[in-house]
Amino acid sequence: MDITVVGEGAVLAAPDTLRLHAGVEVRRASAAESFAAVRAAAARLAEALGQAGVAAEDVRTVELSLGPEYEAYPKVAAYRAVQGVEVVVRDVSRADHVIDTVAGVGEEARLNGVAFEVSDPAKALAEARVAAFRDAAAKAAQYAELAGRPLGRVVSVSEEVKGVPQPMRAAQTMMAEAGDSISPGRQTLSVAVRLGYDFA
Repeated sequence: MDITVVGEGAVLAAPDTLRLHAGVEVRRASAAESFAAVRAAAARLAEALGQAGVAAEDVRTVELSLGPEYEAYPKVAAYRAVQGVEVVVRDVSRADHVIDTVAGVGEEARLNGVAFEVSDPAKALAEARVAAFRDAAAKAAQYAELAGRPLGRVVSVSEEVKGVPQPMRAAQTMMAEAGDSISPGRQTLSVAVRLGYDFA
């Protein structure tokens, strides 16, 4: 092996899945009251999500907390209880509807951010591989020409996937001029490939 080159390829893919981080939060005078209230609010949230078309298996509890808030230690001002969920929305065109559903649960509702992702990146990655391989092959051909020697066969290939499927996280929603207020944008999926060539 006499030439080693690295090629890169990238494609843009439209995310088709939304992960919504939401939940309910309450404050009450006692721990028992607070816990009972947050569990009741969480049940209302789960029921509302079901009515909005979200499957039960697409709702996952990710937070459950209960603790005192102090006015001046050790005097307790209230007990705060939180139950948080991650909601998978498999049709991003319904994102606004699901978010409105959460907000409609009541004053206990909380929205804590969204993450967009490509659920099946295989096709986009295949395109990125083609681009990366062509990029590396072109570099190898140029180096062979500069060296004044004919390029031989590929003797090694290794790949590094650089951009999948990490979710695109948004601290706040992206507003559009009209229509839906949630915009998934596009996600870059990239591949780097290392090729080793012999000289002919």
